[in-house]
Amino acid sequence: MEVLALLIAIAALVIAIMAFKRTGGGMRDLRRQIEDLTEKSEHATKGARDMTADALSRLETFIRGQQKPSPSQQESLEDKPPTVEPISAPTEQERRRDEPPSTEQKP
Repeated sequence: MEVLALLIAIAALVIAIMAFKRTGGGMRDLRRQIEDLTEKSEHATKGARDMTADALSRLETFIRGQQKPSPSQQESLEDKPPTVEPISAPTEQERRRDEPPSTEQKP
């Protein structure tokens, strides 16, 4: 009984292989299809990765409220000493703006 089951299984395997080859299937075709699918999945993964990076960059900009300096700008900022602008005395017009309005009535 076991021998008969083995023979039937082998015959089914041979018939399946013949049917596969007759329909145009072959190992080369399978390998080519696998390579094509691999390339497509890598391309899709790269596209998704780029879109995610772009979305995270925009989110960071939105949260921080300003553009992040590029690495080259960061290096140039680190090399330069901080600059100090001299403070000038306020002009007459600026003093008037800073003073509270007078409550005196003019005659």
